[in-house]
Amino acid sequence: MSIAPIWLWISFSITILFLLLIDLSLFSKVHKNNNTKIALIESSIWIAIALCFNAWFAYFYGSQLGIEFLTGYLVEKSLSIDNLFIILLIFSSFNIPSKFQHKVLFYGILGAIVMRALFILLGAHLLNSFHWILYLFGLILVVTGFKLLFKSDNKTNQKENLSIRLLKKMLPTTDNLHGERFFISENRIKKATPLFLALIAIEITDVVFAIDSIPAVFAITNDAFVAFSSNIFAILGLRALYFVIAEWVQKLRYLKPGLAAILFFIGTKMILIDIIKIPSWFSLSVIFTILITAGLTSWYVAKVEKNKT
Repeated sequence: MSIAPIWLWISFSITILFLLLIDLSLFSKVHKNNNTKIALIESSIWIAIALCFNAWFAYFYGSQLGIEFLTGYLVEKSLSIDNLFIILLIFSSFNIPSKFQHKVLFYGILGAIVMRALFILLGAHLLNSFHWILYLFGLILVVTGFKLLFKSDNKTNQKENLSIRLLKKMLPTTDNLHGERFFISENRIKKATPLFLALIAIEITDVVFAIDSIPAVFAITNDAFVAFSSNIFAILGLRALYFVIAEWVQKLRYLKPGLAAILFFIGTKMILIDIIKIPSWFSLSVIFTILITAGLTSWYVAKVEKNKT
């Protein structure tokens, strides 16, 4: 299932836990000022760490796996950015102030890492046991790309989400925020705050996005460690990136069509895997070109509209 030895899995997992502790203890204090510039610098640091690992991994385990890691990282980072838009909606629906969002984002990302690990190990096992799963994964990606292309951007109230309504029926809740607390006691009754409900909504969103992203990464690589590490590095630093995206959300209007094109491409590649062998370097080139095109087009259109006003 993977070329990586057991010591690399263990050391990588320990390193990720260490980086998460740094994120919790150091960067969370920095974010209290809600400085977009600082958030952008932190995001750049996380990306630099991922690229350094990519270079090290490619040097010791071969350029082919290195290209697969970078391709998987780009795809998962792009999908994660799309996920941040939903998180932005969730915070807006629950009226969570930015000063309380950091804690929710940290635990949301921690939960996403655990779920991705489980999904990747399960996906790797299924692919190793049943070759036809490749076609199913490819079909999921094509359908997801189609839905993403035509999905409405209309804001929906996440407080009315079915899972949240069910949770409210099972668990006493309060509509009032109490700082960064997830639970409070009122009249000797333990109640969940909107902060906890927002966290649950984010974790459910992570599960939905994992269902899309895991087939995507296995369309790029068959190595479980490459799939796992590229996913985790893409998720790391999302808390800082969230505050950048919250500032730029209106400027990334062509991200969704770009993601749809990427999912169409890798889904088709997966369906045709036994007929056409597409090299990893070609996949990387296509994905990189789509992302650059979507980014530059968004920037250009925003600039033109700004000049008209």
